[in-house]
Amino acid sequence: MAAADDFHPQRDADAVVVGASAGGVQALQSLLGALPAGFAPALLVVLHLPPGRDSRMAALLEPLCALPVAEALDKQPVRGGTVTLAPPDYHLLVEPGGTLALSVDEPVLWSRPAIDPLFETAAAVYGERLLAVLLTGASSDGSAGLAAVRRRGGQAWVQDPADASVPTMPAAALAHAGADAVLTLDQICRRLAAPAT
Repeated sequence: MAAADDFHPQRDADAVVVGASAGGVQALQSLLGALPAGFAPALLVVLHLPPGRDSRMAALLEPLCALPVAEALDKQPVRGGTVTLAPPDYHLLVEPGGTLALSVDEPVLWSRPAIDPLFETAAAVYGERLLAVLLTGASSDGSAGLAAVRRRGGQAWVQDPADASVPTMPAAALAHAGADAVLTLDQICRRLAAPAT
């Protein structure tokens, strides 16, 4: 496993999973806007969304991003160089063999989609070739998932709680799982965009 300072997502990751809650729309706008057109890994995103109504997140984010952005479809293959969002009221899971699944299992910490199911299933598939990024939020969702990523040898980057719009979620994750790097949002954006060397 590469040390955090030596880890380059475009070289060392097949997939990047991102979790965010309160304050996450603005954080994702910054993060996706920083990605270069040649960004190689697949990027899978869970943002806590209210159930029972359509999300306009893909339409909001795609104009800011050099990569295609779309909501996940059940059983679609994971594709590098794309951004895939969990749709409202479904957990987003990665299946063995590299396909996506949408689940209506019970909410996790009152959220569906929830971050933990994505992080945990992606960790099982990608192991040390996974980067998990946890951003601003108001619950402890993501803590168990980050722990699973680290157990499987993947990298865990957590937004510095002092930099987050809502620090609860990154602070809870750091207390529960630790991190390979604690970074400001700007630092996360720069490191994701850095070319592989």
